[in-house]
Amino acid sequence: MYYPKSQITTNLYTNGDKLMYKSNSIPYMGYYWTTSTGKIYTGKTPEDTPTEELIELNIPRASQNLTNQEAIFNNVESNINLSLKVYSSLIPSPSSLFLPTYFQPQPTSQDYQTGEFRRYFVKKTNELIYIEVSKDTYDNILNQNSQWLWQDYLPFNIPWSISGNKLTIAKTNKNIVDLIMLRLSLYKFNDYLRNDYTKFYK
Repeated sequence: MYYPKSQITTNLYTNGDKLMYKSNSIPYMGYYWTTSTGKIYTGKTPEDTPTEELIELNIPRASQNLTNQEAIFNNVESNINLSLKVYSSLIPSPSSLFLPTYFQPQPTSQDYQTGEFRRYFVKKTNELIYIEVSKDTYDNILNQNSQWLWQDYLPFNIPWSISGNKLTIAKTNKNIVDLIMLRLSLYKFNDYLRNDYTKFYK
């Protein structure tokens, strides 16, 4: 946009207490410029793009019998309440986030030919609760997907032998469980598995 220099005032500044974006009513802090017709825009000058239109912050006026200090306090309080409202709208409620649920794995014929497959789990960080989950759930928790309540869970996985000599398989799986319990302090994880080290064996 172009305005003759005689019709604009540039390099003005606000600390966030009197202007807000016209499009979403969020308080604005920074440089701005005005036109002779009363329009207000972001940036130091019209050349400072991208440019968004601003309007005066919509704050209820103090009644005439308020002191200057009371008026200032109400002004600040209104800005804080507006900022908190905007912030809270950006943070998802825990009740709206996905939670891990139990998943029963099904080894494929290819897994049996290979002799093992991968099992995925999560542990509640503040409780002695284990859940076997799908790889998709595991990945979402591991990658801290914002749509999931990942903060409450520790994800981990283990290789699981399923074909070959049964006694060897049981010993191998037990050793793996004992090792992961030691490394990650997974108290009673073996109880969650019911000490069934030949599960899925065929």
